[in-house]
Amino acid sequence: MDIIDKTVVFVKQELQHAESGHDWWHIQRVWNNARHIAFYEKVDLLVVELAALLHDIADGKFHDGNEDIGPQKAGEFLQSMDVDSTIIQHVQQIIRNMSFKASLGTVTFHSKELEVVQDADRLDAMGAIGIARAFTYGGYKNRELYNPGIKPDLKMSKEAYKSSTAPTINHFYEKLLLLKDRMNTATAKLLAEERHRFMECYLEQFYAEWKGEK
Repeated sequence: MDIIDKTVVFVKQELQHAESGHDWWHIQRVWNNARHIAFYEKVDLLVVELAALLHDIADGKFHDGNEDIGPQKAGEFLQSMDVDSTIIQHVQQIIRNMSFKASLGTVTFHSKELEVVQDADRLDAMGAIGIARAFTYGGYKNRELYNPGIKPDLKMSKEAYKSSTAPTINHFYEKLLLLKDRMNTATAKLLAEERHRFMECYLEQFYAEWKGEK
């Protein structure tokens, strides 16, 4: 069994009770997206695959906001597999810097591998699956679906984003609809177009139903 196969086994075990928007199936989709995008990019595929597989091994939002636990846990696993230290550090840096909330603060690391994994993860936050994941997490946090009296915060800081309790519909404007223009690679930009249009159509239908027009 090679390192990728061992990582798959490890991640499946660790995330077997995870919230369904951040479970193994999310990881698998991001992994598939990452491999697809990487095919068109000059990157270290091992770094891309390991980062994609381990990027949500301990998401800070489920660990009292601790943003170090994910990279730490990923690093400990990779060390136990005798992975080269340079690869481990690269994977940890990707995990530490790839999230949307990280982009709201100061990002001090960059690599082509980060671009690929970040795009792969952002694609899974868009389209039909992105909508399903948004409402799943909103339900998990007992948030309102929509409240016309609570407007989206379009200039949110990293800390405000982390502590937000706004309705799920606001999340479309505060993150999901912004992703199309924040893709790094040509492949992801192309894939994001259709997913973005689907979300726009969904919102049109949502508001029409909310107002009793349809």
